[in-house]
Amino acid sequence: MGDVYTHIGEILARNGRMYPNDVALIERIPAEKKRWSITWREFDERADKFSNVLVEKGVKKGDKVVHFMMNSINWLVAYFGIVRTGAWVVPLNFRFTAEDVKYCCDVAEPKVVVFDEEFIPRIDAIKDNLPTVTDYICVGKNIPSYASSFETLLEGSPATPLNVELTYDDPCGLYFTSGTTGQPKPILLTHNNMLCACITENQHHRQTKDDCFILIPPLYHTGAKMHWFGSFIVGGRAVILKGVSPEWVLEAVSEEGGTIVWLLVPWAQDILLKFDSGELKPTDYNLSKWRLMHIGAQPVPPSLIKHWKEYFPNMDYDTNYGLSESTGPGCVHLGIGNEHKIGAIGIPGFNWETKIVDEQGRPVKKGEPGELCVRGNGVMREYYKNPEATARTLINGWLFTGDMAREDEDGFIWLVDRKKDIIITGGENVFPVEVEDFIHNHPDVKDVAAIGLPDERLGEIVAVIVDVVPGKTLTEEEVIKFCEGLPKYKRPRKVFFGEVPRNPTGKIEKPKLRKKYTGMEEAFKI
Repeated sequence: MGDVYTHIGEILARNGRMYPNDVALIERIPAEKKRWSITWREFDERADKFSNVLVEKGVKKGDKVVHFMMNSINWLVAYFGIVRTGAWVVPLNFRFTAEDVKYCCDVAEPKVVVFDEEFIPRIDAIKDNLPTVTDYICVGKNIPSYASSFETLLEGSPATPLNVELTYDDPCGLYFTSGTTGQPKPILLTHNNMLCACITENQHHRQTKDDCFILIPPLYHTGAKMHWFGSFIVGGRAVILKGVSPEWVLEAVSEEGGTIVWLLVPWAQDILLKFDSGELKPTDYNLSKWRLMHIGAQPVPPSLIKHWKEYFPNMDYDTNYGLSESTGPGCVHLGIGNEHKIGAIGIPGFNWETKIVDEQGRPVKKGEPGELCVRGNGVMREYYKNPEATARTLINGWLFTGDMAREDEDGFIWLVDRKKDIIITGGENVFPVEVEDFIHNHPDVKDVAAIGLPDERLGEIVAVIVDVVPGKTLTEEEVIKFCEGLPKYKRPRKVFFGEVPRNPTGKIEKPKLRKKYTGMEEAFKI
């Protein structure tokens, strides 16, 4: 397979050699009371088997393979099997509709589609209109007539390593953005980008061979997988947890000796709500090895972490900031030990550089808001087949994130908001995250989102959608009264009550809210 560490698949091969009999991956399906595991040798051999399957089907370096699966051990087996052929893996969001999948296939032009049996109806609907696809591989027991069985193919395939010449600079993945601000954009990532994620994450969270990473978020997204990469590079085991109820998370930590858990804000809130109500008790679980909880993908209310620390005073905490364009999290992070700055996204990550600029690309004065830019080995190659978007986003090696931020006197960066989510009311800029953070301090608020509503006189007014803690009640008047602590122009003029929609990576889906509450998605946005 070439020289050691010339591509991401070599780390798996090394782990297979060094820790052949140690458990690599555990898969838990609490709803079905199922659990299974594989060792590093088995993981490595299954990935080699799948790479041979693909080569037999004509896949070669530079081809694309669509990967449409739910989280599982087989998800990672397929992933590493694909990248070892030199092909680009194209992981798709499990929430994508058939039309979304077709759009991604039209862009990627894959040779093979690997998919879970639960997605058969979506593939059925589009398979006759995917002209580049020569083979379909289905994971599961119910295999459609046009597809081959993943397990049957693996059983008949040799575990011989391929000898494909790959380098750090070779592309290995085409990741589609989550699409919260429009149609998903395809991001081309390289083996070097992936190695950067391994090193950055390991530096930030000090993973060792003895750590046990509880892996919950969707693997198709760079966030979850790149956090796990920090354990992967040192041969630490991981638990793929299928389901996110507080009970299941705590059981996994307790029974598997979990040391690190990456959560989204709503998941952490759900655990705290169960603790507060007495429905769950921390003392009923063995949580003694749990040393780190970290959150990313969305602004983190300081009140949430203060509450968390009441139950877990000695647990480390970190906030992670990143984008798919930066190969996931870590280009900026709070850093363990910096709890006094919770609310900030933090400081430049290991081997990363940041700057905050104005509309002309000039650095702003400290404390002033501007667009956050990052530079490091994790910056994507390009937006695939979109040179115009690439040219707007990548300038002299800097990735212009589209996020508005400010830097405080201590060098910590505070996220202000997405450029296109800024509410302009009466000529004043209101950053929704500031309103959301303030309202999160209300004890009866479970979640909140702020959007702009069109207004003839002011251009826009601030509106909030509030999701109330179960069993509690709030009125519009009470929310508006609570917000008197905000500057007048930032106070919401309208309050709606309802669920705050978030995508699988935790980001608030603002276009959905604008459409629901204004009848428009982006039309009135400046």
